[in-house]
Amino acid sequence: MTDPSPLPRRFKFSTKVIEGLPPNPRDSRSTDMEYTDTEVAGLKLLVSKNGRKFFFFRYTYRGVKRATKLGEFGSLGVTEARKLALAIRYRVDQGEDPQAEKVQQRAVPLLRDFALEEYLSHARQHKRTAAWDESKLRIHILPRLGAQRLDAITAREIERYHADIKALRCAATANRHLALLSRLFKLAVQWGRTPRNPCLGIKKFREAGAPIRALAAADVERLIQAMDAEQNPVVAAALKLLLLTGLRKEEVLRAKWEHLDLERATLFLPTTKSGRSRTAVLNAAAVALLQQQSRREGNAYIFPGHIRGQPIINPSKPWRRILAAAGITEHLRIHDLRHHFASVLANEGVSLDIIAQLLGHRSTQTTRIYAHWADSALRRASDVVSTSVTRALQAEAD
Repeated sequence: MTDPSPLPRRFKFSTKVIEGLPPNPRDSRSTDMEYTDTEVAGLKLLVSKNGRKFFFFRYTYRGVKRATKLGEFGSLGVTEARKLALAIRYRVDQGEDPQAEKVQQRAVPLLRDFALEEYLSHARQHKRTAAWDESKLRIHILPRLGAQRLDAITAREIERYHADIKALRCAATANRHLALLSRLFKLAVQWGRTPRNPCLGIKKFREAGAPIRALAAADVERLIQAMDAEQNPVVAAALKLLLLTGLRKEEVLRAKWEHLDLERATLFLPTTKSGRSRTAVLNAAAVALLQQQSRREGNAYIFPGHIRGQPIINPSKPWRRILAAAGITEHLRIHDLRHHFASVLANEGVSLDIIAQLLGHRSTQTTRIYAHWADSALRRASDVVSTSVTRALQAEAD
């Protein structure tokens, strides 16, 4: 086919001449018509069939021919295009590959892809809370940040996300989200998927400790009555066991028959919050409660859920029904049953060391939150001596 261009393919680029270049003919075999600048070697101009014009720079790096796009004519002038071409030429002469950075950037995955394809796979193997991570990612993080490349997410964006979660939930929840993002980016850096972790240096919010509530005897009595009347007796039994043992919710809900020894009154916990296994001691009431539970065929859990082979997943709805039936309108969490267990022990004068062992705390430092009840018990014990001595002194005075 005869060259349809009325101009030579090589000429000294100028704004006027380029503006006058016609579109590449519709019947041309090539998508674009290419022109070469005689001023800077390697500088090219491609004109498409719809008339759009783009500057390119062609070069050879280690024997391989390459081209890099500089910009569209109009937004990029001839002078600027030549400067960019010369800058690239200089880098090539210095032994650099100008496209290496672009290739590396294209290799950086989107947060969504990395989280779903790499991070969660790792978390399911190494974290007990992988399901919670997946929930945070699916509901909050990915809709907000998932469409961005890992290396494009800034510390400022993480800070804003952190603050927004605090406003939506609370400081503690926001800090859990920050910890998840920080762990995700740390692994991405470690695995060579991104060069930096934008979470570094972002401070956690100060968390206000939740109030420790000890239930009154009347509250406990009404709670037990409401549990006895609950339409889901399996959930009610699990909640009663929490009240009787001070175990964590997940420890009870994931308890299996194979780990229960009713003769020795113990329950083996293969996985705990601390990451270590331990054996929980069961009191007589807890043993009696567990003896009343029935095994469900095909389910290894003591408190089976509605899904075949699975334990109870989330007892929040039955818990709300129980609170309503008990007439407890003040906010009471399931975790407060554990606090009540510990506060009763402390109030009865049981040492913090023993309480720590019953709760599965690795040190008594965590158990110090119940110290004021222990102090009250000590004070009452001391008052016994005070009363006795006072009576003796009064008798001597008489």
